[in-house]
Amino acid sequence: MTPLPHPFATHQVFNQVEPLDDYSLFDTDLPLREAVQREGAAWALPELGEFGIWLGRAQALAAGAAANRHVPELQAYDPQGRRIDRVRFHPAWDGLLAGALGRGLHNRPWALPGPGAHVARAAGFLLQGQVEAGVLCPVTMTYAAIPLLLREPDGAVAFTRDWLPRLYHRGHDGNDAPLASKRAALIGMGLTEKQGGSDLRAITTQAQPLGRAGQGQPYVLTGHKWFFSVPQADAHLVLARCDAGISAFFLPRWIPGGGTRNAVRIRRLKDKLGNRSNASAEVEFEQAWAVLLGEPGRGLALMLEMAATTRLDCVLGSAALMRQGLVQALHHAAHRQAFGKPLLAQPVMRAVLADLALESEAAMLLGLRLARAMDERGRQDAAARLLRVATPAAKLWVCKRAVNVLGEAMEALGGNGYVEEGPLARLYREAPVNAIWEGSGNVMALDVLRALTRESDGLAALEAEMRLSRGADARYDAAVQQWLAQAAAPQESQARALAAGLARLLQAGLMLRHAPSGVADAFVASRLQGGATLWGESLPEAAVSGILARAWPGIG
Repeated sequence: MTPLPHPFATHQVFNQVEPLDDYSLFDTDLPLREAVQREGAAWALPELGEFGIWLGRAQALAAGAAANRHVPELQAYDPQGRRIDRVRFHPAWDGLLAGALGRGLHNRPWALPGPGAHVARAAGFLLQGQVEAGVLCPVTMTYAAIPLLLREPDGAVAFTRDWLPRLYHRGHDGNDAPLASKRAALIGMGLTEKQGGSDLRAITTQAQPLGRAGQGQPYVLTGHKWFFSVPQADAHLVLARCDAGISAFFLPRWIPGGGTRNAVRIRRLKDKLGNRSNASAEVEFEQAWAVLLGEPGRGLALMLEMAATTRLDCVLGSAALMRQGLVQALHHAAHRQAFGKPLLAQPVMRAVLADLALESEAAMLLGLRLARAMDERGRQDAAARLLRVATPAAKLWVCKRAVNVLGEAMEALGGNGYVEEGPLARLYREAPVNAIWEGSGNVMALDVLRALTRESDGLAALEAEMRLSRGADARYDAAVQQWLAQAAAPQESQARALAAGLARLLQAGLMLRHAPSGVADAFVASRLQGGATLWGESLPEAAVSGILARAWPGIG
C-alpha cells in the first residue's frame, strides 16, 4: 500500500533561486578583465583570477554575512578593571581582512611600485568590495597614509626603522600590543569633531609640545573626535591645533619606548546604518602622545592629500557594490520564472538589467582609469591634474548612483531581495556610506569648482582626456562643448551639475573608446541625451542583448 503523504506536508519548494556561490568574481567579469589588461596591469591577471575564486567560495560569502551580523564590540576595561579601549571582532572579519591584506591591497603600490601597480590594486579592491566592504576601511586608510609617512624626515616617528616593515607586511596581526611585538600594522584616521563635520577648520582639539616644537617632535593632544576610523589600528593620523595652526599628527596606540597604552579613550562605537562589520568610534584624547607630521600649520593640506587617495577608493567601493548587486539580480532573473517564462526573458526586466549593467561598467571604467592616473602621476603632470579634478567628480556621481543601482537590483529580487537572509539588503545599506565619507556630495562639487578656478591646468587636463574620444559620436562631441562652455565660467550654484556632468562625460568617453559600439551607443543615448529618471526607460532595445551578454557569461 502506498503511504499517505504527511498531513502537514502542504507544499513543495520550487521556483526559488539557489544562492550564487562557488564562482569566480573575476573570471565572470569580462569588462573588468579587459580594463585590467588595457590599463597596464596584465601581469596581475593570474593573481586576480585566484583572488576572484577565493572570494566567490561559499565560505567567503558566508563570512561576509557573518561579519556584519556579529558586529564589533567595545571592551573598555579588562576583567581587573584596567582601561584597555579594545575592539573585538568576529572571526569572520579577521579572516576576510587577512585575505585582503595578504594580497597587498593596503600597501602593494608603495612596497612594490611599478607599471600597473595601482590598477592591479584597484581591481583587487573592486573584488573584495563585492563580498564584504567593511574590511576595506583599514585597507584604504593604511594605503592612503603610507605615502604621507614616507615623506617624513628619516627617523621621524621612527617610521623607516620601525613602522615601514610592519606596514609593508602582507598579513593581519590583530593583537593589541606595542609595535615591537607585532608583525604587521594598520593606520586609521581621525579628523571630524562634533561641531565641525566637513568643516575641518572648526576643530578644537589642542596640541601642546612636550619640549621643542616642530616637525617630528612629540606633543600631547587634548580633545575629541566624533568619527574615529579603525579605532583598533596601531596608529592614527589626526588633526589638532598648535601655535602654528591646524597641524597633522601621528598618534600611535602605544607610546614608543615604554610599552604604555596611549590615552585615547573610546567612548562608544557608532551604531551605523551599514558598514556594520567595521568599527567607527567616538573618542577623547586625554593628553594623548603624538608626533607632528609635515610642516606645522599645514595639517589640512596634508590630510586633504590623504583624502584625495581615499576618495578614489570610495569610487571603487561603490563600483564594487554596483557590480555585486547587478550580478545577484542577473542570477535571480536567469533562474526565476514569472508569468510562464524566466524573468530574464521578460522585455521590461531585460531593459532594466541592461541599464544597470551599463552603469556598473561605466563606474568600473572610470575607477580604473583614475587608478592608471595614480600610476602615472609621478611621471606625468597631466595625470596628477586629471586626478585632482576628476576624482571628486567621480566620487560625487558614482557613489550617488550606487544607491539607486542597489535599490533597483533589490527590487529585481522582489521580497527575497528585501529580507536579511540574502545579500541585497546588506549591499543596499552599505551603498550610502561612500557618498558621505571623505566628503559629501556638496563638498565634492565645490572641490571640482575650486580645481577648475584655481588651477589653470586642470581644465586643460580634462580637455586632453576628452579629446581621446572626440569624433567617435556627434552627441558626445556636442555634450563636451556644452560642458566646456559651462566650465569656463562656473557658478557655485551649478557646482553639482558641473561635477556630475564631468563624471558622465568621462564615463561616456571611456565607453566610446573601450566598449563594443552598441554598448557605448546605448550609454551615450541614455546618459548624455535623455531626461530619463527610471532604469530601463530610455535604453535602445536593439542594444539590450549585447549589454547583457557582456555583463554575465551565458546570457544575452
